[in-house]
Amino acid sequence: MSGQAGFVLCADDYALTPAVSAGILRLLDQGRISATGAMTGRPSWRQAAADLKPYIGRADLGLHFNLTAGEPLGAMPGFAPSGRFPALGQLLRASLLRRLGARDIAQEMTQEITRQLAAFEDALGMAPDFVDGHQHVHVLNGIRQPLLRVLAARYPDPAMRPYLRDPSDSPLALAARRHAGKALVVAGFATGFAAAARRAGFAVNRGFAGFSAFDTRADYAAEFRACLTRPGVRHLVMCHPGLVDDALRGIDAVVETRPRELAFLAGPAFAALCAEAGRRPVRFGAI
Repeated sequence: MSGQAGFVLCADDYALTPAVSAGILRLLDQGRISATGAMTGRPSWRQAAADLKPYIGRADLGLHFNLTAGEPLGAMPGFAPSGRFPALGQLLRASLLRRLGARDIAQEMTQEITRQLAAFEDALGMAPDFVDGHQHVHVLNGIRQPLLRVLAARYPDPAMRPYLRDPSDSPLALAARRHAGKALVVAGFATGFAAAARRAGFAVNRGFAGFSAFDTRADYAAEFRACLTRPGVRHLVMCHPGLVDDALRGIDAVVETRPRELAFLAGPAFAALCAEAGRRPVRFGAI
């Protein structure tokens, strides 16, 4: 294992529901993943945070900033007038039409980013190791700007700054993997994000994979193998493992593929594939 090159393997959506968290904790306990991003505005976060504490220093624990699932932690009358977050499609349209740059929306965004960060810090007693976004919302125009401002002000010490996820990669790398169309769309929305993050003093990954059709008929082992094709120099792979409960069925479209990913990542085929590829999951700082 020591001779293998490292990559970050990050399980998204920790605390989305108790069952999702239980699956991710199983992988953390087995050392199969090296990072997980937490949704600190979800009802199960407090208990999920207590369960996550033993992994401080053993894995990268980050904020999975959320603007599309459930409710905000505080009032956002301009952005979420119903009291619930908008659907991803609505958010993408608002970003493309530059509606998120309005002064009241920008102020509400700043406040919600601050609340979700504070919920992470209060529960775990530490700053997040990294920050990314549920459904990659953190890279959208109108969101990336207040996010970078809040993070720079909250963590002025470079040694305390979280790293940020860039959900894009080179066209050649994307073309060599599966689901290139979906990856190219996300990369388009992320244009300029990595450069802006670096200018603001934040480290970012260089290389990103993990896109999926979330199809239960697909061979996830083959999907994961493709994630390690043409890896970047600071490669990050996202995954979405977990168990299933009624809360998950009521909040997210990605349901039945989560146990499939969990079973693969916890099993011998995953270890064999990593050995074959000469890669192993490590924390970001080890790359």
